[in-house]
Amino acid sequence: MLKQIEGSMGVALGVSLCRPEVICAYPISPQTHIVENLGTLTRQGKIENCEYINVESEFAAMSTAIGASVAGARAYTATASQGLLFMTEAIYNAAGLGLPIVMTVANRAIGAPINIWNDHSDSLSQRDSGWIQLYVETNQEAVDMHIQGFRIAEELSLPVMVCMDGFVLTHAVERMDIPDQEKVDQFLPPYSPRQVLDPDAPVTIGAMVGPEAFTEVRYLAHAKHIEGLSVIEKVGEEFKNIFGREAGGLVSCYRCEDADIRILAMGAAVGTIKDTVDELREAGIKVGVVSLKCYRPFPVKAVREALAGSKTVLVFDRALGAGSGGVVMMDVVCAVRDMALDVRSVIAGLGGRAITKASVAKIVRDAHEGVLADTTFMDLDEDLVRRQLEREAATRLSGPLPEAIIHDVATRETSKE
Repeated sequence: MLKQIEGSMGVALGVSLCRPEVICAYPISPQTHIVENLGTLTRQGKIENCEYINVESEFAAMSTAIGASVAGARAYTATASQGLLFMTEAIYNAAGLGLPIVMTVANRAIGAPINIWNDHSDSLSQRDSGWIQLYVETNQEAVDMHIQGFRIAEELSLPVMVCMDGFVLTHAVERMDIPDQEKVDQFLPPYSPRQVLDPDAPVTIGAMVGPEAFTEVRYLAHAKHIEGLSVIEKVGEEFKNIFGREAGGLVSCYRCEDADIRILAMGAAVGTIKDTVDELREAGIKVGVVSLKCYRPFPVKAVREALAGSKTVLVFDRALGAGSGGVVMMDVVCAVRDMALDVRSVIAGLGGRAITKASVAKIVRDAHEGVLADTTFMDLDEDLVRRQLEREAATRLSGPLPEAIIHDVATRETSKE
């Protein structure tokens, strides 16, 4: 059914169709509307046999989801930014226990300095936690990937993060096709847990593992993720057969057939990049887009196939590893290390800074002309950075960095007036 609704409401409706049995809710922007809407749906009786639990923190939300999943319930929660960091210990436990929890991450920058706007630094900080990470480009894909997320999680007995850009998607009102319950039931069978706490058959969960077996335990977690690549593709194909549209998978390509330059990116920015590619194509520049849908497990084979035949690859990262570089860039470089590709890193859209068509076009033109640096910070205010570095060189007592930068920006704007 077509509905003109907010992205968060679309996700709430998609999750509700998956018949969750326990929803753990703690508010943090920009995911709050998701759990608020789920609370309303539960109260109205539109989610049957579901316990909606208001908890006191994000750590409690994930801990409760773990308890529910171990007890045999289909569990869901949502979070963002500092909330995701607060539940980190429990996030690792959920993966280590092999629990098929589904969680929305409404991507938002992490501090300090505090920033409520969108980038991917929160979810990418948990890239090694053992969770499957799926990134959506549109709100329609967010609805569809949550439905697929439960199926993937339960087939693999692994937790799944469905990552959607905070505010850019969560608060955008647009048309979405919300599936019928009958079709979702056809696609997603009733939850049949692999492990259930039973007083009549007691087991130990989360036991200590020493050096004699810890490597083997970690290897098996890795092997399950590798198995997940084929499961994610299979689930995507089955979704397409039942619902009549493509969503998810590992990667998708746009105008890549003859592209000498290919941009690899994740999330909602892919839409802007596609529009820019269309305009650059009209100007005679052969450029295409590779949208990375699945970041963990990292789809090495699919990425190699998507980038094969290009000359230059521009990896757009919305997260920065200080002292290292773009986070996704590192995975791409490892994946194509024996291919004759010129891979360049573009750090863009940090803390909600707009990724505009003009800025994307400049990056591509610089790459086309062979003048793009190995690592480029899109739209970096180099004069602002230079002045701060000069202050730090002149005195050790330069004050907290964020406050110094903000003061400099404010002074500059006042002088313009």
